[in-house]
Amino acid sequence: MPFPMEQEVGLIGFGEAGSTFALAGDWAAAAHVYDAKTDAAATRDAMLAAYRQAGVLPAHFLEDALDGVGLVLSLVTADQALAVAEAAAAMIAPGALYCDMNSVAPQTKQAAAHAIEAAGAHYVDVAVMAPVDPARLNVPLSLSGGRADEAQARLAALGFAKIRVVGADVGRASSIKMIRSVMVKGMEALTAECVLAAEAADVLDEVLASLDASEKAKPWGARADYNLDRMLVHGLRRAAEMHESSQTLLGLGISPMMTEGTVNWQRAIGELGLAAPDSLSAKLEAIKARRKELGA
Repeated sequence: MPFPMEQEVGLIGFGEAGSTFALAGDWAAAAHVYDAKTDAAATRDAMLAAYRQAGVLPAHFLEDALDGVGLVLSLVTADQALAVAEAAAAMIAPGALYCDMNSVAPQTKQAAAHAIEAAGAHYVDVAVMAPVDPARLNVPLSLSGGRADEAQARLAALGFAKIRVVGADVGRASSIKMIRSVMVKGMEALTAECVLAAEAADVLDEVLASLDASEKAKPWGARADYNLDRMLVHGLRRAAEMHESSQTLLGLGISPMMTEGTVNWQRAIGELGLAAPDSLSAKLEAIKARRKELGA
């Protein structure tokens, strides 16, 4: 049953997260959407089709998505989050809530908050704590900032079901997400390094069996298959996010040695441009073949 819309919302970015949320909430014409991909001839038709499928109102310029809207959700790529916030600050309505849902370092969110708050609007740090698919509007959200309680109510009115306020300081929610990502995405990167080396040494089965013997929560073959799947599909985006995790650690005075390695592995696997085959052995063969083709 569609969730009854009680407010208009401006969406900046209509990738996986933005389109998933809009469709799940049946936001339709209450959502005013701007995505930079509509500016490029190569991606314009696909974006317009995505807008039509969701029934949302396309904005031809960023200012059209923000005009008169009291709630803004920023869902862009990590490397564009600050630039988008700075651009939005020049045209956002005074008193509007700007919910930055991007996966970036707390320092990045604090810089974005400075721009938004200087324009007379209110900035809220929102961390999306799990993949949006299949959770959709049930994805856990952590919020921080001076208007986090107000944002919690406004996001609930959009249909988000799992919202938790974690503090009044911008950067606290993103710190939780970024530091957690050191483990979650780091394990994916370590998996790639481990299973590629094990396969090259012809000891893959033995290594996986040894790991299974030490941990019973999930067979490591299945875990390795899943982790490589995430890297093949989302490696470039995850590399950008993990760079932000690295910046988070640097801000804490911690040397991000493994995290930088994670950035490199996520990017290296993502840059292969491969679809994800169905099994671990097929993934390994595809990765090996492409790396050989590229001389890696």
